[in-house]
Amino acid sequence: MEVSILWILNLTNMSHYDKNLDKNEANYVPLSPLSFLERTKDIYPNYEAIVYESRSYTWSEVYKRCVKFASALDKIGIKTGDTVSIMAFNTPEIFEAHYSIPMVGAVINAINTRLDPKTISYILKHSDAKVLIVDRQFYEVVTKALSNVKSKITIIDIDDKDANLPDSKKIGEHEYEQFLNTGDENYNWKKPKDEWQAISLGYTSGTTGNPKGVVCHHRGSYLMATGSATAWNMPNKLNFLYTVPMFHCNGWCYTWTMSMLHGRVICLRNIDVKKIFELIDKYDVTHFGGAPIVLNMIANAPKEHQRKLKRKVNVLTAGAPPPSIIFEKMQNLGFDVMHVYGLTETYGHILQCAWNDEWENLEQEKQNEIRARQGVIYPNLEGAVVMDPETMKPVPKDGKNYGRNYDKRKCCNEGIL
Repeated sequence: MEVSILWILNLTNMSHYDKNLDKNEANYVPLSPLSFLERTKDIYPNYEAIVYESRSYTWSEVYKRCVKFASALDKIGIKTGDTVSIMAFNTPEIFEAHYSIPMVGAVINAINTRLDPKTISYILKHSDAKVLIVDRQFYEVVTKALSNVKSKITIIDIDDKDANLPDSKKIGEHEYEQFLNTGDENYNWKKPKDEWQAISLGYTSGTTGNPKGVVCHHRGSYLMATGSATAWNMPNKLNFLYTVPMFHCNGWCYTWTMSMLHGRVICLRNIDVKKIFELIDKYDVTHFGGAPIVLNMIANAPKEHQRKLKRKVNVLTAGAPPPSIIFEKMQNLGFDVMHVYGLTETYGHILQCAWNDEWENLEQEKQNEIRARQGVIYPNLEGAVVMDPETMKPVPKDGKNYGRNYDKRKCCNEGIL
């Protein structure tokens, strides 16, 4: 009798909006950034998607290549929930991997290219990687790492013909292009059944111990991709120079944003200030991101390497507080820099310096000081507060008091592996 009464009370408290309006395939689809690529190849199939040295692909071609690679992974037994690692420079292969690997339901684990064999070995074992896609330039460090891994890992080499590596050695049993061509372009790739499904696994730097494996889901990646575009006022069909390593927070999630905006990705294998200016000029670059050290290289580049910019170039910087003078130097060269903050655990940046028009009237030194700050939330962040870790009370918003940052996120990592 008691249960029946509670059931009746519950029914009487239900709104008519709670009845017969459940989620179904017609009114609900799990969020996934993979949908961006599918849309763009249908609407803008012939727009240039990726350029790298002698290679160029349209969005239609990128889609076909990703589907074929996903199919090839499926053929060797890769399934939903498996980890596929990749260790590569910013070349088309790692961009494609952000789609092809999730298309088979697997999880992309982009490994920091600066790690030592011991740490790489730890990551491969801890993540239970089934496949490792690797640039042949890493032959020495990767072969040492693999010597300490007992489980069977399928190795797929990236043989970059534009890298001029005469002494590069074969690492694995497959080569990327040959492996891709074993796949079927009509493969029925897998969309996530749940937006909470893992899409990526990124490892922290491990400064106080072994690296932590941060698991990110399709929902968060989708929201980060859209939120970043809004926060940075990114237009459609932009030209994005990929100076940020794509192993770092999935390239700050612009790997997915770019297909949403049907922009053009200009790949850069190594950071070289002369090359950066050349690519900006050649491809009319509108946006790029980089750590303060990269900005410092650009701001202080030799005059013979600098190029007069055709337009204002938007720059995002993160990783450390840049000296305020860097903002002034970059501005004098024609770059508009926005400072942001984020973590591996938050898919990348979540706080920014959102510029206010009234600040234009301030003295240049004060403007530089403001540009060096960040702390305003991204659209995909629910809230942020800096609190005293002992009292757990917010500190004054005066730019002087220290505290610990606490965020409430619409896109936070799924958890630690």
